[in-house]
Amino acid sequence: MFNKAAARVAGTRAAPMWGLVTHQGRRSGSTYRTPIAVVAAEGTFYVALPWGRRTDWVQNLRAAGGGTVRWRGETYAVTEPTFVDKSEVVTAARGIQRRMISRWPLQDALRLRHGPAAQA
Repeated sequence: MFNKAAARVAGTRAAPMWGLVTHQGRRSGSTYRTPIAVVAAEGTFYVALPWGRRTDWVQNLRAAGGGTVRWRGETYAVTEPTFVDKSEVVTAARGIQRRMISRWPLQDALRLRHGPAAQA
């Protein structure tokens, strides 16, 4: 239920900390959209993994080698889904995000590389 409500605003300019990842089901082939908290750095999105590395959306992205992320009203192709330690995310984050993440108890994150936003 949360995902459906969050998906309505995730990825919009109204919710800049939230993105919407689109991924293909590795078994079903269906398209799924999952709201995610995003830390953006140059050419990279970092996503905390509060439910761990084995969630379906993470496994789907890794199996496909990527997907798309809608963030701040723009859509980005993402590739190279790689697990990273929280310290890399803290280093990349700025301002209040850095302070929040440094206090966050989670250690795992997913790094997604991206290029420029797709042209509409």
